[in-house]
Amino acid sequence: MTSWNSVPLHVSYEVLGWFAFSCWSISFWPQVILNFRRKSVVGLNFDFVVLNLTKHTCYLIYNASLYFSSIIQKQYRDKYGQKEMIPVAANDVAFSVHAVLLTAISLFQIAIYDRGSQKISKIACGILLVAWGTAAVCFFVTLHNHHWLWLLSIFTGIQVCMTVIKYIPQAVMNYIRKSTDGWSIVNILLDFSGGVANYAQMAMQSFDQGSWVNFYGNIGKLLLSLVSVFFDILFMCQHYVLYPANKRKSEASPEPDNAKSFERPCSVNV
Repeated sequence: MTSWNSVPLHVSYEVLGWFAFSCWSISFWPQVILNFRRKSVVGLNFDFVVLNLTKHTCYLIYNASLYFSSIIQKQYRDKYGQKEMIPVAANDVAFSVHAVLLTAISLFQIAIYDRGSQKISKIACGILLVAWGTAAVCFFVTLHNHHWLWLLSIFTGIQVCMTVIKYIPQAVMNYIRKSTDGWSIVNILLDFSGGVANYAQMAMQSFDQGSWVNFYGNIGKLLLSLVSVFFDILFMCQHYVLYPANKRKSEASPEPDNAKSFERPCSVNV
């Protein structure tokens, strides 16, 4: 296994990784706590939850497989170089496990708490069917050719697509309403901080090894952070620059319970 050349860079790498993990992880809790206190999930975007669960499940499969599987690690080094470090750290796996558990809890809350007339949209169901159908087909193909690293790239593509899809409806809704009222800017700030720390963590490893394979060899982590940071910046611009005078309390203009989940996503972040 490739070792670190610089102790300070190694320490910085670990600190940045766990900082990103903390920022991203904390942002999952407010929604779960709110649901528990209200004993209701009315106003929570069900499509967001199921798409988010698929995204984080795929990310967990990628991180855990690359971190624990010696076979996949060998395929990675055969492709990118024997001296390259595996670009997945323990905090990546920990974050993925935490994200799947918290999102699953939100989904469980949807099943047991008052949800009004809300339901998962047919569009979201179709997206999930295509995503997991593709993953299943690729899995059976991989059972034959044993190209496990290629299979992980499929899960990478799925989780990046889920990331893009889940954010777009919220950004469009903010534009239509000319307001970010009800959309938690604290979650966005935490997510942005985690994304920046994640890039810095990857840079520490690249500086130490004198190679940027860490970036293009871990395209899933790179694209995930890039997409998230892009939308975080967009949401911050909407909140602080474009619509600062239009923010009002959610209670003043509640969304109807029967609003279509995917077409008019509620302004609640998980």
